[in-house]
Amino acid sequence: MRPVRERGSVSIEVAVLAPAFIGLMVLAGVTGRTAVADEAVESAAHDAARAASISRDATAGRAAATDAVRRRLDWRGLSCAGSPRLALSGTVRGAATDFAAAYRSPPGVPATVTVRVTCRVSFADLRAPGLPGVPGSHTVSATFTSPLDSYRSRG
Repeated sequence: MRPVRERGSVSIEVAVLAPAFIGLMVLAGVTGRTAVADEAVESAAHDAARAASISRDATAGRAAATDAVRRRLDWRGLSCAGSPRLALSGTVRGAATDFAAAYRSPPGVPATVTVRVTCRVSFADLRAPGLPGVPGSHTVSATFTSPLDSYRSRG
């Protein structure tokens, strides 16, 4: 009996398995970038809320929060598609209020500031022609609340 020749079988296997392998690598890239973006945005929200809470007035707090987000995202190497968005709010005695009203509360009254950071992460560089299902972008957001010092004068 003669041995059966399997000429060209490796070429066929590569042609069949290569798209699946490439798809798996792209999926790993999307998942990894999303995880890094989640962590960076969470850290930026924390830094922004803390920077805002140690400011004396709402104007300085807003500027400090914006600067903290920009510095943290730059340090992490995360580049949002467009500018990251900040939503600032506050509470006084546990009741929701706007950001500036938290700073206008008198000393001795518990107040907090909350910063929500939203960033749209692009996957445009991970898209491959003929590979369906790769999203164009993913929106990542995080919120952090920090208390204002109850015994410090506010503006």
